[in-house]
Amino acid sequence: MSDFVPPSPPVLLVENLTIMFGSGPSATLAVDGATLTLYKGQTLGLVGESGSGKSSLSRAVLGLITPQSGRVLINAHDIHQARGSALLAIRRQVQMIFQDPAGSLDPRMTVGEAIAQPLIVHRLPWREEVPLLIEQCGLPREVLTRYPHQFSGGQRQRIAIARALALKPKLVICDEPTSALDVSMQAQILNLLRDLQAMHGLAYLLITHDMGVVAHMADTIAVMQRGRIVEKGDAVGVLTHPEHELTQRLAAAVRGRPQKVESVATQ
Repeated sequence: MSDFVPPSPPVLLVENLTIMFGSGPSATLAVDGATLTLYKGQTLGLVGESGSGKSSLSRAVLGLITPQSGRVLINAHDIHQARGSALLAIRRQVQMIFQDPAGSLDPRMTVGEAIAQPLIVHRLPWREEVPLLIEQCGLPREVLTRYPHQFSGGQRQRIAIARALALKPKLVICDEPTSALDVSMQAQILNLLRDLQAMHGLAYLLITHDMGVVAHMADTIAVMQRGRIVEKGDAVGVLTHPEHELTQRLAAAVRGRPQKVESVATQ
């Protein structure tokens, strides 16, 4: 990690982002002046407790909600200023892996149809791509003719990951991607995500409340509390020498010695 030289521009640049819901006395400040930077091949762990603003920030990155101020740049293009075909091109570069793989897959579609759908929508070749995607995610081609309910939670998450990668995104938002899985399966999925990152040069925005997951995956960390980023920096530094009270509390929950973080993060 110490030899990492940031390319220019970053895959994701969030600058002074402010998001409010409602108006007047009842208005809620969901994100308060957040600034983040994420580069190709890197993972940024966005950590915080429930209601901290992580989901609102990620939805703004996807272009699903409009901030009151600030901007979100995807490969130097402002997703909230783009329109028409320009917006469509930006959105192809950003995909999401959800917490619940069962909820993100249409039960009426076969696995092959689910993975092919985004390619078909964007009028891109899919017949050769789909089998390659499922194999990269650790499943045999035979699963393509079956339905999501026929698989375990871990297998469904592999299918959901294959679908998320169909459009060859530059940025993948991983929203608690292992929290619905048992411990042994969590490690397998996290290792798969790291392998795919190395293979495709993906940038991950990893949203979680679990510092153990962050310790395994992240290059940098941003900690959110009540809409504000209260601490951010290199993952090893934040986890071994947390400064904010919330970061200290979250880091204390990680099992094992802090030194283990460095060996995992740099493997």
